[in-house]
Amino acid sequence: MSLSLYPSPRARCFGLVIVSILLCLSSGFDIRAASLSDSRLTVSRRRIVIVRSGELVKRFPDRKKAILYYPVVSGLSSPTALKHVRALLRLKNIFDYSLDEYREDTWLTEFNYEINYNDRYIFDITFTQEGQAAYPDSQSKHFAIDLRTGKLIKASDVFVTSQFAALAKLVNDKFQSEIRELIKETKDSPNLDVNEGTSIAEALSDMKFEIKNLDDFSIGPKGVTFLYDAGFPHAIEAFEPEGKYFFSYAELKPYLKSDGLLWQFLQ
Repeated sequence: MSLSLYPSPRARCFGLVIVSILLCLSSGFDIRAASLSDSRLTVSRRRIVIVRSGELVKRFPDRKKAILYYPVVSGLSSPTALKHVRALLRLKNIFDYSLDEYREDTWLTEFNYEINYNDRYIFDITFTQEGQAAYPDSQSKHFAIDLRTGKLIKASDVFVTSQFAALAKLVNDKFQSEIRELIKETKDSPNLDVNEGTSIAEALSDMKFEIKNLDDFSIGPKGVTFLYDAGFPHAIEAFEPEGKYFFSYAELKPYLKSDGLLWQFLQ
């Protein structure tokens, strides 16, 4: 029997697999995300029509129906990650209303969603609901999800913590530019008396984009949009900041974590 000084093809193949795994671990890459099929969700659009009855319809005959468009998601090989995603997107978790609660209330007219991004292990979605009580109103809720874990992407996951203050200032500079324009509009508005204009201007002057606001941002292929909800009442909603401040990945490079999900857009 002769002994070979060279490894067999099977041994060489096994060795390459071990080396590949070690390289992934040393580079910080999450092996759970190694499958390209996990880089995006499969989304089916579900349409639900709510039909109200009884006393609600008698009191508000024009609000008998409401339409909901809801995403049904699948496509991840990790049952745990998919379970987390579905929990986040559960109807009750969005605007704190279940289907039965929508049915038993007359406010809602339409519930919808828009997928902002669905690739590279990132799922970014915005839900909106529209309804009417004393006046028409709408609300939105945004989620940016890491498909490797099924959990929300927070600022600390993708931005350097020590740069939070500088990053918040970067966003706030753009935010304050918009605030100055809005204050000027309130002073020039023929629809406001002096007291109303002063009150709105003071409310705007007190606003600031801070570190605590960094967790709410939308992710796209070209950059990140930081979000800010001023929560103005309907009567002065026209003077509310837009609340959307876009920065390209090149602009954000000094603040991005090299082992975070957003770094891949620089490569």
